[in-house]
Amino acid sequence: MTKTAIITGAGRGIGEGIAYRLAENDYAIAVADINFVSAKKVAENLKQQGALAKAYQLDVANRNKVFDLVSEVIKEFGELAIFVNNAGVTFIDSFVDSNPSDVERLLDVNLKGTYWGIQAAAKQFQKQGRGGRIINAASLAGVEASALQSAYSASKFAIRGLTQAAAKELAKDKITVNAYDPGVVRTPLRDAIDQKTAAIKGLSVEKQKESVLKEIALGREATPKDVAEVVSWLSSPSANYITGQSILVDGGMRYQ
Repeated sequence: MTKTAIITGAGRGIGEGIAYRLAENDYAIAVADINFVSAKKVAENLKQQGALAKAYQLDVANRNKVFDLVSEVIKEFGELAIFVNNAGVTFIDSFVDSNPSDVERLLDVNLKGTYWGIQAAAKQFQKQGRGGRIINAASLAGVEASALQSAYSASKFAIRGLTQAAAKELAKDKITVNAYDPGVVRTPLRDAIDQKTAAIKGLSVEKQKESVLKEIALGREATPKDVAEVVSWLSSPSANYITGQSILVDGGMRYQ
């Protein structure tokens, strides 16, 4: 039976990198993204490389749609093996000036979307009766809060908490739940963060990037592939005994 990985937010950036990496491990890939055009492009690229893949449009903030996605994927490919809650949004603004609609949308996507993804995946794994892997996108900002990203930091701290709580409850079903905590990863989302942060601080974008780079011990930003390698490991038999953990992928910006 084909084993499948569902990856939310897989139309670009880190999610896209995860999709390509898990395809190398011979999983069928469900490329889920709110932007169906982007998801379809990734799925087509995967199929050209010989992988089984299909694109799905999904707003993770809609619980019913998340559950529907799992059902659709199972009908298409068979057994679910991995669910990656990668989808996320952010905005840059001061704490006191943050727009309520921006805050609500961020929490709906990042926090509630991850909650619904854990629920939907866990119920499917329980039905299958053979365990499974749930892997969540936390962040360095969920280890040490970022200025100008109050709601984002709050959501990522919360995701680490969800990861631990779910790991404790689902261990009896042989379901592991872990998270990855990226630092500075060069993606379109990071480009937008740098541009807005630089504008607020009165810096050029290049100066903003330089100031952040100085905080990275290894002296370079991460790539989506760097993060995808950690997800690949968490998905592998080598991580059978790992659950409830959040792994920093930040090149040495912070230490736990």
